[in-house]
Order: sequence, then C-alpha cells, then structure tokens
Amino acid sequence: MKEFMFLFRGGDDIWNTKSPEEQQEHMQHWQKWIGEIAKKGKFVGGERLRSHGSTWIDGGAKIIDRPFTEGKELVGGYLRVKADSVEEAKEMAKGCPGLQWDCSGVEVREIWPEG
Repeated sequence: MKEFMFLFRGGDDIWNTKSPEEQQEHMQHWQKWIGEIAKKGKFVGGERLRSHGSTWIDGGAKIIDRPFTEGKELVGGYLRVKADSVEEAKEMAKGCPGLQWDCSGVEVREIWPEG
C-alpha cells in the first residue's frame, strides 16, 4: 500500500467570516470525514498549519519571515493517508469538507517510498 499526502489550500478567508457555531459545525464535518478514513485503517496522521513561517533561500544565506502566500494558495494543513492507488486517494479526497468552499482545494500527492 502506498502513502499519499493531502495538502489543503485556501479557505482561511471564509473561515474568519464564520460564527463560532458555524466553525464548530464545520470542524465536526472534518472529524467525521477523517474518522471514516481512520475506520478503514487508511489514516496515518495530519495537522492544521499556521499561516506564518520562515523560508530559507539562497543556499541558506537569507531567511524570509512572512505569511507564505495569498490566502487561496496557503497550505493550511495536511493529512497522510494510505491507498492502493492515486485513484483511490483522489476518491478519498473528494469527501474533504473544505471543498464546500469555492476558494479552497485539496492537492493529492504520492509520498516518495523509502528505500
């Protein structure tokens, strides 16, 4: 079985306009979706990411501290999942609750195998 990374982009702009009740309801959808993946034994891990960080460039000679990109391009979190194929991983990603918002998306990438 292969491992895949789901990179979640965008959605922060809309998130900040939602009431605490709407945010809680949305997070329940995330918990349900991830829970369903976990029940199948396909969940490896994942976390939400903050929007600020540091980027080393020019061979490590310079560091840029900033929000990484525009909100719609910002990687706001990730999941690692197991799947037999990229097609299966893409099918799992279709259930992502973040896709209910037009400005967010899920990038599906295969993790380079060890060895």
